[in-house]
Amino acid sequence: MALSLSLDDFQAIYDEHRDVEQKMSDPAVLSDPAKARPLGRRYAELGRMTAAIDEWKAAGEDLEVARELAEDDASMAEEIPALTERLTAAEAALTKVLAPRDPDDARDVIMEIKAGAGGEESALFAADLMRMYTRYAEVRGWSVQVLGATESDLGGIKDAQIAIKAKGNPAPEDGVWAALKYEGGVHRVQRVPVTESQGRIHTSAAGVLVMPEAEETGEIEIDMNDLRIDVFRSSGPGGQSVNTTDSAVRITHVPTGIVVSMQNEKSQIQNREAAMRVLRSRLLAEEQAKREAEAAEARHSQVRTVDRSERIRTYNFPENRIADHRTGYKAYNLDAVLGGDLQPVIDSAIEMDEAERLKKFGEDA
Repeated sequence: MALSLSLDDFQAIYDEHRDVEQKMSDPAVLSDPAKARPLGRRYAELGRMTAAIDEWKAAGEDLEVARELAEDDASMAEEIPALTERLTAAEAALTKVLAPRDPDDARDVIMEIKAGAGGEESALFAADLMRMYTRYAEVRGWSVQVLGATESDLGGIKDAQIAIKAKGNPAPEDGVWAALKYEGGVHRVQRVPVTESQGRIHTSAAGVLVMPEAEETGEIEIDMNDLRIDVFRSSGPGGQSVNTTDSAVRITHVPTGIVVSMQNEKSQIQNREAAMRVLRSRLLAEEQAKREAEAAEARHSQVRTVDRSERIRTYNFPENRIADHRTGYKAYNLDAVLGGDLQPVIDSAIEMDEAERLKKFGEDA
């Protein structure tokens, strides 16, 4: 699509880029990670925008000069096709970088995985999903921290909360949220359970909730008077006590009814800190869901949904098949996907989302 914007329209981007750069050099910001991180993310995004604008401008100017000189110099006329291609590519790249995208894309995430219908088999599948995301994160160079996990009798996962973090300030398209936000929903598995003696294929499911991680301070204000905090002894598979002290923590946010429990750490303080991280991110997700409901044209994913009951994917073990029900993606390498080769599946969602964003940007431009 041909850009209908002039360089004057980009001045606000240049101005904001300089303004953010100045703010980042402020000692008060440098000494406060809660302020520095979002500024760093925005600075990286604006840097990509200004670079794309500069390239588009340079390509246009070079083509214009070549056309003028071509009237007297045949050799310059030969340069015009290549310069035209360069301008077309620069325009496409600029359109892509300017198309409104999810402002949370560069964020880290908190992911919750819960066993669903299917009993012990569902818990084993939830553990498979947790390993899949952990291995995928390792491939991407991200760190994974298990905040909490409750195991089943056979070594599965009844529920787990993990934090996935990128290094430094990644570009929005390389952020953890940019990739994993599409994973929220119901994941269905079809296979012969280890508990099945007749060899029959069963269907069970596990739920995944993905939330952008809230900043520790300033972004989500929590009134401590709104919290009910209970402590209890940690329990393992079967409910037996695994700790002689009341180190497990359950935090209830009374206004919303959100409940977060943590028991992995031996320290009550550590469990409380982990529970607060999850609570902040859940409250941020609730706030964003309200904004999305109020503004149907918000800049968020066209593929991701706030409906946590949506069945998004099926993992068929007998056929070694993975199928995404939103994008139509299908492949017969389930073993590789569960081993961390998840990128092609995620790319199918990113491509669908990007096509929708570019289409809307073209209509609005």
